[in-house]
Amino acid sequence: MPGQSGGQCHTHASAWRHMLAGLFLGAGAMLSYGLYHRQQAEQAATTVQPVREVPTFPVYSQEEVAKHRTLADGVWVTYKGGVYDITDFVAVHPGGDKILLAAGGALEPFWALYAVHNQEHVLEILSGYKVGELSPEDSAQQAASSTDPYSSDPPRHPALRVNSQKPFNAEPPSEILSDNYITPNAFFFKRNHLPVPKVDPDTYRLEIQGLPKGPMSLSLAELKSKFPKHTVTATLQCAGNRRSEINQVKPVKGLNWGIAAISNATWAGARLRDVLIHAGYEPGVKGKHVQFEGLDRDVTGTTYGASIPVGKAVSEEGDVLLAYEMNGEELPADHGFPVRVVVPGTVGARNVKWLGKIALSEEESSSHWQQNDYKGFSPSTDWDTVDFKSAPAIQELPVQSAITQPAEGSVVERSQEEVTIKGYAWSGGGREVVRVDVSLDGGRTWHVAELRSGEKGQEAAASPPPGRAWAWKLWEVTAPLPPAAQELEIVCKAVDSSYNVQPDTVAPIWNLRGVLSNAWHRVRVKVSED
Repeated sequence: MPGQSGGQCHTHASAWRHMLAGLFLGAGAMLSYGLYHRQQAEQAATTVQPVREVPTFPVYSQEEVAKHRTLADGVWVTYKGGVYDITDFVAVHPGGDKILLAAGGALEPFWALYAVHNQEHVLEILSGYKVGELSPEDSAQQAASSTDPYSSDPPRHPALRVNSQKPFNAEPPSEILSDNYITPNAFFFKRNHLPVPKVDPDTYRLEIQGLPKGPMSLSLAELKSKFPKHTVTATLQCAGNRRSEINQVKPVKGLNWGIAAISNATWAGARLRDVLIHAGYEPGVKGKHVQFEGLDRDVTGTTYGASIPVGKAVSEEGDVLLAYEMNGEELPADHGFPVRVVVPGTVGARNVKWLGKIALSEEESSSHWQQNDYKGFSPSTDWDTVDFKSAPAIQELPVQSAITQPAEGSVVERSQEEVTIKGYAWSGGGREVVRVDVSLDGGRTWHVAELRSGEKGQEAAASPPPGRAWAWKLWEVTAPLPPAAQELEIVCKAVDSSYNVQPDTVAPIWNLRGVLSNAWHRVRVKVSED
């Protein structure tokens, strides 16, 4: 109908006018809103804003920071040029008092080992303890003298307890040694006899002599490509481990090692056996010893050297490696980069680092460290009467154990009613540790510790084949505090698969070089009634 049709058209037109008006109004409103905020922003940009005061901090030298290493003196640390007083934080630190290992020094090396610290909230917590800035002079590392043969030595973790700087020899803090079944590379004990050599892996050559195919050499790439890669978890121990206890009986010559000149790692590389066979070795070939020579040398050009019996070197069960990896990484400089010998079950001195030469020989290595060092003698032998030729060079080490926690002189609260004791145990020659006995009363009564052959929380590792127990065992026992005891004399002793057991005292095994120290380890702990 025309009337109806015209009415509908009028209605639609009206609706469209209202809709368009609304759209224009909305767009205008949006435009006005945008213009208003733009004007506000421009006005703010031209208006002088009040400057927030940035707190200023005093500047401290590293020497001043280093004075704050204890709870009594205050615990200060540095991080990225800032100085922090964390004394009040120590008691609530989730990692316990291990944070004191960084006291008076830098946090960075410790945080590098524990990625949990690399989180924003941790930095926020730390910022609340800031008390100063480290001086620019101390923030910038002073260049080492180019005339110093040790100037190219690698950096080391500051938690290591240093026995000598040049050459560098250090052990991890004993209280953290048993925290990990596999010792982190940074904490693995360092035993150097000479400056750490700088070796170019691209030009490296391993010389092989004394075998039927004549002299030959292998590059690092050939060592990796020509021979199957094998992996062995093995503990290395310095012959002088625990020398400090021998020194207490009567002073000896040598580094004053505590109980931590021992560590455990997973090594990977070519088997020495495979390399010797490649060079022509077969049963009946003349030669009683395999000699090793390192690339580290003294100012006269003399290199470090050692040797092992050929039977160990070529045995399928000997597991001797020419290792180029340590704990899944290339060997660190301090541990023999690019190639070292790993001789499981044998004293650390035969595990030659920075390996440069291998030779099959009728004779032992003529090296000082094979002929006139690392030998054991009677307690009656002194430097006036010693005849080094009268004693064999140390190869396999005796059964060993030590207490890592609690520390000597620490305090146990009576209210705790019990004490937890931790440590390590190991024996040379592939002999497995089968038991560790622990006493709280100097050896009158005993508790049998629980043994662990892997990281906590992991499934227990299968027992190694007989004669191939190369890695240590960590152990732990929780025992009730003896009634009324005011002091505990905690003792441990290990027993291996050949039923070798540690001697009970140090005096009968005293020797002029202070090696082979493996008496019962003793720790005295106070019991507090508070």
